[in-house]
Amino acid sequence: MTTTDKPGLAICLRILSGILFAGMLICVKLVSADVPLGEIVFYRSAFALIPLVIFLWVRREFPSGLATKRPFGHLVRASFGAMAMFASFAAIARLNVAEAILIAQLSPIIMAISAGLMLCERLTIWRIGGLALGFAGVIVLVWPELGGADPNAARLMGFFMGFLGAVLTAFALIMVRSLNRSESPGAIAFYFVIASMVGGLITLPWGWMMPGGWTLIYLIGAGLFGGLAHIAMTMAFRFADASRIAPFEYIALLWPILGDILIFRLPLSTSFVLAAPLVLGGAAFAAAEKRRAPSVQAQT
Repeated sequence: MTTTDKPGLAICLRILSGILFAGMLICVKLVSADVPLGEIVFYRSAFALIPLVIFLWVRREFPSGLATKRPFGHLVRASFGAMAMFASFAAIARLNVAEAILIAQLSPIIMAISAGLMLCERLTIWRIGGLALGFAGVIVLVWPELGGADPNAARLMGFFMGFLGAVLTAFALIMVRSLNRSESPGAIAFYFVIASMVGGLITLPWGWMMPGGWTLIYLIGAGLFGGLAHIAMTMAFRFADASRIAPFEYIALLWPILGDILIFRLPLSTSFVLAAPLVLGGAAFAAAEKRRAPSVQAQT
């Protein structure tokens, strides 16, 4: 437990970040067929600077809050995050939004295990049980896709890039937790955005397009949603252990599925109906730890 341990606030912020991330991914999916990957990454990062700079200014941390004692830590975190963004957007281009998020749900499992090993955080029965239920829900949801007809080469690449993005995201989030002990949350997000902008800009020689109309609006929306999502996510990890927040990552499955239904007009699958209780049950099981803590302490 940290000196600023506020698990309720951390959970709310993580759920909010999931909603905002879903909005970002929907925008990315809408332009992925026409806009090069590197250009999408650049626009998403460039326009994320707007809410981020406002956030820092309101907190009176701009530009003073960008000072850091751990430049190498920021470099590692930003590099993992930027590579994860490229991999995730590549998966979005080849899969529907819900499928890409399903694969991304492996990152909380990797993150929780890594946090226990690297940051010496507790892994209670409530957190482990919540993760197990959530992971079972992910398996139920993705199994029909893997066990049905053979996917084509593009979809296979999409699953691979999604898995790669999940691994990179897990290590990026571990670095967020580590950096939060001494660094400003706004600075962590700021340096990640800058690194992603540079990574996207490097792809300019491979050919970009001149966006306009709705394409430009979606690119700007991806940036604004992404910037706000990272602010919420980074603040969440300041108020609770990574392993405590991890089960609530699974709630993020709901928003892209709603996007697939309402925006992309994809039907609700039977696998989702079966998986949803497991996913939400995992979150509820993990949340029960807080309610039981006072009674346990009273007996000791």
